Amino acid sequence: MADPSSYRPATGTIPVEPGVYKFRDATGRVVYVGKAKSLRSRLNSYFADLSALHPRTRQMVTTAACVEWTIVTTEVEALQLEYNWIKEFDPRFNVRYRDDKSYPSLAVTLNEEFPRLQVMRGPKKSGVRYFGPYAHAWAIRETLDLLLRVFPARTCSNGVFKRAGQIGRPCLLGYIGKCSAPCVGKVSADEHRQIVNDFCEFMSGRTDSMIRRLERQMTEASEGLEFERAARLRDDLGALRRSMEKQAVVLTDGTDADVVAFATDELSAAVQVFHVRGGRVRGQRGWVVDSTAGLNDESTVGELVEQFILQFYGQDDAVVPREVLVPELPEDAEALAELLTERRGGRVSLRVPQRGDKRSLMQTVQRNAEQAFLQYKLRRASDLTARSQALAELQEALAMPDAPLRIECFDISHVQGTNVVASMVVFEDGLARKSEYRRFTMQSSGGDTDWIAEVIRRRFTRHLQDQERQSAVTDTVTDWQAGPTEAAPPKRFAYPPNLVVVDGGAPQVAAAQAVLSELGVTDITLVGLAKRLEEVWVPDEGYPVILPRTSEALYLLQRVRDEAHRFAITFHRQKRSKSMTESELAGIAGLGPARRKALLNRFSSLKHLRSASADEIAAVAGFGPELAQRVVSALAEGEAEREPAVNMSTGEVVG
Repeated sequence: MADPSSYRPATGTIPVEPGVYKFRDATGRVVYVGKAKSLRSRLNSYFADLSALHPRTRQMVTTAACVEWTIVTTEVEALQLEYNWIKEFDPRFNVRYRDDKSYPSLAVTLNEEFPRLQVMRGPKKSGVRYFGPYAHAWAIRETLDLLLRVFPARTCSNGVFKRAGQIGRPCLLGYIGKCSAPCVGKVSADEHRQIVNDFCEFMSGRTDSMIRRLERQMTEASEGLEFERAARLRDDLGALRRSMEKQAVVLTDGTDADVVAFATDELSAAVQVFHVRGGRVRGQRGWVVDSTAGLNDESTVGELVEQFILQFYGQDDAVVPREVLVPELPEDAEALAELLTERRGGRVSLRVPQRGDKRSLMQTVQRNAEQAFLQYKLRRASDLTARSQALAELQEALAMPDAPLRIECFDISHVQGTNVVASMVVFEDGLARKSEYRRFTMQSSGGDTDWIAEVIRRRFTRHLQDQERQSAVTDTVTDWQAGPTEAAPPKRFAYPPNLVVVDGGAPQVAAAQAVLSELGVTDITLVGLAKRLEEVWVPDEGYPVILPRTSEALYLLQRVRDEAHRFAITFHRQKRSKSMTESELAGIAGLGPARRKALLNRFSSLKHLRSASADEIAAVAGFGPELAQRVVSALAEGEAEREPAVNMSTGEVVG
């Protein structure tokens, strides 16, 4: 624990201009990023009497070992730089909003020749247009089911679409009129895209023009004695109106706005957002503040609003509406509004609704935030208790000086010594942190102990190199130096673990310990978890540590080990599939490395390549009909001769 007075900069050396500052710990890792209108005033507040600081602020300044800053010219520049640094360094004491669940969206794959309508979760992809998010996936499917009779766009997967084209028959939706069946050529690509464009316009809120157009077409059909067509258009109008009824009108003036509300206590906070487009609630999302973030009693709602706006609208794919309605304006409201205006390319209003429908909607969002926050706390209470107990039990059983807040586990995967890979998974505070997972392709030959030694050496050699780099940086930057700072260290590994777990028993632990001793790493606890009896092996001990079968500590170690095994197996299968594909293609005359690579890029796997026709292969750059037919024939012969191999240790069928 550092004494803040040991690195406190002299008051006169701190500029009074606006800027952004970083606190770093002893290893050089950024632990907090902040901005200030006056750097001198803000930084001096951190070096007050420790007893007068809030516990989390006190923890931050005692964790840090130095502070740096960069001067900017405007508050908008400070906001942008602060957001970029938070994204770049991921500081542990900054507020970080994470989804309290995965919200589905209605996605339209405009990047495909025949766009598809589908339910999607997770990160957004380029070339795909999204509507929502929705609270429930069934709400999207209900909306789609109603709208497909009006906008009969494709909803099937690529595999179903391809098979329908091959056999010349559409799926059921094509027969009942809920798909225009572009797979069999009932409509052209341009006609199908126009259907999709009309659907996107309707979902974007341009409902009145669509309804007027259908009413006009219905009238024209009726006057022209086309009664069947008029009846179909009448049913389409009914479907459109029913889908609109499911999205309640909350703002009659057709407002485009995001309405944000918070529920907080002294330890955490939750936020709910209603996305209102064309006066209708089109989507809803919720987040929670990480419990390890720098939230404290002094954190006002305005500060939470500022952090949320920076993180949510700072994303590359964020949609900025004309209005952002919040419960309290942050201190830098004008700068935030200017930043949002720049991102939208048009004026954005950031304000607190005072009366009328918008005030009523804000109260509704507030009630949703409070309800979601209550459910979150009830759900996390038992989970947090169990994780804390597991970490405490591990600390006691392994005689560790501190609880293992960061655990790294390593596993090896191979089949009879081929395609050998290793995985590293990371658990922080008892939870998987998948962004820190790493995988390795083994370079040495031998057995499990040799491969464990290799992966441990590669991981901790990199750790020592990072330490040397950070030491060099710290030596060249004085505690109070201002101005441009060094580039961020590579994020291949974040920082060293408290506990290293290897999948195996005493031999694997001994191999890993020999490497750590060779590298001079002595401040990390090492154990191995043997599968058969779930024994915990520690270095230089003749007998394992036996944890009770019902202990939370053993359950956590098992979850970490199983996750490492899953991650290693997944990577191994990818490597094996690629090597099998290359080996089968290598013997085909006229198929050099460039053409093999082109085939893999086009068909992605041997399975997909075997199912491809000669015409599809001939369409790949560098292939003609003769070579394509040669590839098809060779793969068919190889499939007939191939017999499945079995991994005797796992019973897994290979190939």
